[in-house]
Amino acid sequence: MSVSKLELSARVAVVALAAAALPARALDVKLGHVLAVSHSWHKAAEGFAAEVKDRTAGRVNFILFPGGQLGNEKTMVEGMQIGSQGAAVIGTGSLQPVDARFGVVELPYAWNSAAQAYRAYDGELGAALAKIAEGKNLVLLSWWENGYRHITNNRGPIKTPADLKGLKTRVTPDKMRLDAFTLLGAAPAPLAFGELYSALQQRVFDAQENPLSIIYTSSFFEVQKYLSLTGHVWSPASLVVSKSTWNRISPEDCKVLKAAADHWRDEQRRMIAESDKQYLAQLSDKGMQINAVDKAPFAAAAAPVWKSYEATFGPELMSLVKKYREAP
Repeated sequence: MSVSKLELSARVAVVALAAAALPARALDVKLGHVLAVSHSWHKAAEGFAAEVKDRTAGRVNFILFPGGQLGNEKTMVEGMQIGSQGAAVIGTGSLQPVDARFGVVELPYAWNSAAQAYRAYDGELGAALAKIAEGKNLVLLSWWENGYRHITNNRGPIKTPADLKGLKTRVTPDKMRLDAFTLLGAAPAPLAFGELYSALQQRVFDAQENPLSIIYTSSFFEVQKYLSLTGHVWSPASLVVSKSTWNRISPEDCKVLKAAADHWRDEQRRMIAESDKQYLAQLSDKGMQINAVDKAPFAAAAAPVWKSYEATFGPELMSLVKKYREAP
C-alpha cells in the first residue's frame, strides 16, 4: 500500500517532534587535580560542577577525580592536549612543558599582595597567557589561587638566606624554581607532588616549599618541624578545559561554564584568604614551629633570576608583570 505525500510529511513531523522532545545527551567531563578533598581547589571544583550541571540542565556534567587519581599535573596537561582528559585544576606553573613562557607565573617576589596578583591575572597578563594556552589545545577558563609559598624543613628556622645553605629542598619541577633556590643557597631538586610526603617521611628531602593550604591539607606537619613564612612566590592555579572538549559544548553552555568558573574563582580565593590564619593556628597546634621572615634579603638574593629569564618569557609578558607590579 502506497503512502501519500501528505501522510509521509505527517509521519516525518511526528518523528521530528519526538526527537526534539528527547533531552540532549549529557557530556560527561573528567576533571582532575592532585590535591586532597579538603583543599579549596576541590571544594570550589565541586561547586563549579554542581552549578554547571544545574544551569545546563544536565547537558554538561563534570566528574571530579581528586588526589592525583588521573595522574600528576604533567600527565593531566598532556591528556587535555590530546583530548583523553576533559578538564583539570592545576598549578599554572605546570604548563611550562607546554610553553616555557608560563614560567612567568613563578617569578620570585613578583607581587606585593594577592590583590595585586588578582588584577594582573584577571586583566591583561591573564589574557595574554590564555591566548598562549589556546594555541596549545587548552582553554584557560579562569584564574584560581595556589597562594604564597613558604618553606618547611626539619633542620631549623629559616630566617636569612644563609639558613638555607646546603638544605636539600624539594621544589616544583621547573628550572626557574631550581635556579632561584640555588641562588638562595639551598640544594634544590625536583620531585612529583604525589611522591613528596613519603620522601619527607623517609628523609630523602630535608625541606619543601608550598602554600599553607597544601602544607596543612597534605599533613606535612607530620613529617616537618619548622615553618618559615618566606612568601617567596605567589602562584596562580588554572581551571583548564581541553579544547576538544570545549568544542563539543554549545556556545550557550560555554557561556555558562565561563560564568561558573569566574564565580568559583572568587569563592576559591575567598576560601584561601579566610583559611590562611586558621591554617597557621592549626599548624602551630600540630607542633610546627613558625617564624616570620624579613623578605628583603631573600628577594635580593633571588633577583638575578628576573634578568636571566627575560628572554624566555619575552618582552610582552615581562612588561605586563612590571606594569601590574608597579601599579598602586
